[in-house]
Amino acid sequence: MNHPENQPEISHSSYRTAQERSAAVERRIAEDPASVRMLTGDRPTGALHIGHYFGTLRNRVRLQESGVETWVIVADYQVITDRDVIGDIRGSVRELLTDYLAVGIDPERTTIFTHSAVPALNQLLLPFLSLVTQPELERNPTVKSELAAAGKSAMGGLMLTYPVHQAADILFCHGQVVPVGKDQLPHIEQTRVIARRFNERYNHGEVYFREPDALLSEAPTILGLDGDKMSKSRGNSVMLSMTADETAKRIRKAKTDSDRVITFDPEGRPEIANLLTITSLCIGRSPEAIAEEIEDRGAGTLKVMCAEALNEHLAPIRARRAELEKAPDHLFEVLRAGNARANEEADRTLARVREIMGMVY
Repeated sequence: MNHPENQPEISHSSYRTAQERSAAVERRIAEDPASVRMLTGDRPTGALHIGHYFGTLRNRVRLQESGVETWVIVADYQVITDRDVIGDIRGSVRELLTDYLAVGIDPERTTIFTHSAVPALNQLLLPFLSLVTQPELERNPTVKSELAAAGKSAMGGLMLTYPVHQAADILFCHGQVVPVGKDQLPHIEQTRVIARRFNERYNHGEVYFREPDALLSEAPTILGLDGDKMSKSRGNSVMLSMTADETAKRIRKAKTDSDRVITFDPEGRPEIANLLTITSLCIGRSPEAIAEEIEDRGAGTLKVMCAEALNEHLAPIRARRAELEKAPDHLFEVLRAGNARANEEADRTLARVREIMGMVY
């Protein structure tokens, strides 16, 4: 899933174990994609940028096209975990849906739904909270990093229980695989613990909730055009909704350095490497080969090449986006259909949980 921004510390052994499980998941997908159910999603905070696209969206479409059963949650309740002013959530959801469908997420093959429209999902939070302790929640490194990123000193109740809510997101639909970066591994591990403890405490050790696995992303990090983290609020991003001219203008203003010879050096020349990476992802050539082609023609040449490659790559996405913007009612029809399916699944899961817990009267 695609929520936290900071990178908490993960132990080497835990990360290695997660890598091994992720590799096993990839092999399973290659052999029998239809047997895999994937859950992923985003907080609806507005339209998406190329960092989202190259980092997560393109991989979701790849998995969908391979035959993996795909569920995408629009985590609208999670918008209020760390924000005092929530803004136009409906408008943000509409923008998110527009980008989803424009990049190729197909509602005929992918279930797209919202937190707030699936009551039974959220009700699972109560029994799941019985399976964790306050110190465990407070130690979660992703929660601590999000609190710091939000600039808050006191942790709200929703932020504290954020990992448990994510566990409900995954387990309500029996998601087996969650594509994440290294920063999200603490949440996946918390979900695995909750599934294990539920089975042990309430189901006599029999497996009802399977422990999900992380599908670790190998996507390169796309920096903002100022060399910092890409963010719409910082004005350093290229949005999927921008025109070709707006994109070219943004790329022309991208931060570079004074060395005319272009080389791919992510550590020593991150801004140049970022433009090379974007170009590489668009045209399918290595960043090293692109740098060798440009040689001593400087950053100006690189920026022109990057803008042209990006605009050509995004042109069909932007054309679909323009069509979708003309039909906002269709977008919410897609969401209503996804919500209906998610409710059916959540109701079944909650009913079975109540049976297991002896709460059917």
